[in-house]
Amino acid sequence: MIVQVRAFAWMREIFGAERTLEVPEGAALSTLLQVLGEESGAAHRALFDGGGALNGHVVLMLNRKRVNHADVPALTLAAGDEVALFPPVAGG
Repeated sequence: MIVQVRAFAWMREIFGAERTLEVPEGAALSTLLQVLGEESGAAHRALFDGGGALNGHVVLMLNRKRVNHADVPALTLAAGDEVALFPPVAGG
């Protein structure tokens, strides 16, 4: 099935601004993140810490709704879903 991946700010340089990826039917969001992380060392470091856990600073959205990191393993994707990757947002 096809899902849309969008990346913002400096993550665009690593993942591209917008792209489609094919993943198995019913794939978990965590599977998609693993696929993205395997693309390069920079991609892996952007998404995961040294122990392989999702970096706490990564902001994820699924279909324009923010995803809690604790929920990532249980979330399954459907055809046409949009996953957005954001770096931490700060400032004032």
